[in-house]
Amino acid sequence: MNLSFEKSRPGRYFPVIPPLDVPEAALPDGMTRAAPPRLPEMAPPDISRHYARLARRTYGVNDGLYPLGSCTMKYNPKVNDEIANLPGFTGIHPLQPESAVQGCLEVLAESERLLCEITGMDAMTFQPAAGAHGEFTGVLLIKAYHDARGDGARDKIIAPDSAHGTNPATAGMTGYRVINVPSNGDGGVDLDALRAAAGPDTAGLMLTNPNTLGIFDRNILEITRIIHDAGGMCYYDGANLNAIMGIARPGDMGFDVIHLNLHKTFSTPHGGGGPGAGAVGCKARLSRFLPSPRAAKTGESYVFEAPEESVGRVTAFNGNFLVVVRALAYILTLGADGIPDAARNAVLNANYMMRKLSDIYDVAYPGTCMHEFVLTLERLKNDCGVSAMDVAKALLDRGIHPPTMYFPLIVKEALMIEPTETESRETLDHAVAALREIYDAAGTNPEILRNSPHTTPVRRPDEVNAARRPRLRYDFGS
Repeated sequence: MNLSFEKSRPGRYFPVIPPLDVPEAALPDGMTRAAPPRLPEMAPPDISRHYARLARRTYGVNDGLYPLGSCTMKYNPKVNDEIANLPGFTGIHPLQPESAVQGCLEVLAESERLLCEITGMDAMTFQPAAGAHGEFTGVLLIKAYHDARGDGARDKIIAPDSAHGTNPATAGMTGYRVINVPSNGDGGVDLDALRAAAGPDTAGLMLTNPNTLGIFDRNILEITRIIHDAGGMCYYDGANLNAIMGIARPGDMGFDVIHLNLHKTFSTPHGGGGPGAGAVGCKARLSRFLPSPRAAKTGESYVFEAPEESVGRVTAFNGNFLVVVRALAYILTLGADGIPDAARNAVLNANYMMRKLSDIYDVAYPGTCMHEFVLTLERLKNDCGVSAMDVAKALLDRGIHPPTMYFPLIVKEALMIEPTETESRETLDHAVAALREIYDAAGTNPEILRNSPHTTPVRRPDEVNAARRPRLRYDFGS
């Protein structure tokens, strides 16, 4: 498919800018371009058809199953988009006085109240623009807490070997050393290794529960106790909250800080780099360090308040506000019964798929899973020469988006599958049938899998070369 630049023809245009209705003002010297911007010149029908073709080639949750593990790419109710598009939310300016945005401040305050109730936290900020940004903010709170107590000797963060890659990256960005602890035979944290790692130099632990293997760690209370006894803080990566929301609260497990992926768990369509919101909640003893400002109710009005020892702003203004609006609409729509029902259905769907596949595929850690499970295709690769990548590409030929590949890193030839709560039994059965068909093909015709996909507009690209030498700009030939 040609790019818009390749379809451009001189002299064609789309008059989208209305006639000037105010006095013309010249730009100061030095502020004008030396040459016009090189933008595509296209007529309206050509533009419309260009984007229609792109839309037909795009695959999303509206097209079919999107079982990316550890990402919760679930269907997002359109009513939440309609609420977020109300003029009272979209037409405001971040510099308006508090008296003119009372409804928006109420959204922030009410969202904080409900999300704190769901997570077991005492206070929350909505400034972080994404999950990793939330991690960074949360670890800043931990660092500020230790610094305020004069406990600067704590210079390390502990993370399990199954952690999201952003966890050690975040700890490193905030100046901490990262200590990895191994998993035990059940896929949980090795308690002996954790006890050996924890000590007076421990600032905190970064952990997801259920973890990246889709396992709820049965020792979670002991894990957080070990860290607290060592004087550290416990940080909860909220990527997998979809499995336990409304049923188990991280705050009750002993976690002091949490980030939430509002753009995954709480309804905003996610993918393609945004929009995101990595809300960060914390216990009361850390609330004085939260980013400033925070919305709060004073009497009958809502105002912005500045925490006493704030770590400062972590983004412009108040974060991605419309993502918070969608999250609030989602929570209020589901209510106290719907939130835990969503979690139960997510767990049910994952276990259903896992059981339907476990007679032929190897489950990395057998047993009851939570919202996702991990297959290891190591045996399939050794016996048939068919890799996890081959299976993922073969799913494309069957109209299914591939699951997460080669993660977590502790599982060889990993496929991580998260069906989410919104998929029907028929959809799951279709995916199971496709995976079983691919397994059979691996034994009878492995070559066809190694050359998959066969039906997509783009066949298998050179992904290594694309990552190392990406072409991000159009070559005008000059």
